Amino acid sequence: MSVSREPVTVRILDREFRVMCSEDERRTLVESALALDEQMRAIRDSGKVTSIEKIAVMCALNLAAENKQLKEERAHHAESIDQRIAQLAASLDQAG
Repeated sequence: MSVSREPVTVRILDREFRVMCSEDERRTLVESALALDEQMRAIRDSGKVTSIEKIAVMCALNLAAENKQLKEERAHHAESIDQRIAQLAASLDQAG
């Protein structure tokens, strides 16, 4: 069974982009576009970067750094959970 895909129009820095997505993806796409637009406007409004291409690259770098940090935090959290499980298992072994 194929998923029905429909075009969705989003506006980013006053430019329209049509993106094909399923109904299930629509809300995430629209919310992501709004967040991207907000971040790109903040970069543009800082006055330090004016070229749309440079704004897009700066935004992409910011998002990539944030994504990397979140992945590292998730890995550290998973490692902490694994260590705690090992400690609990050792405690159970000693008690039994």
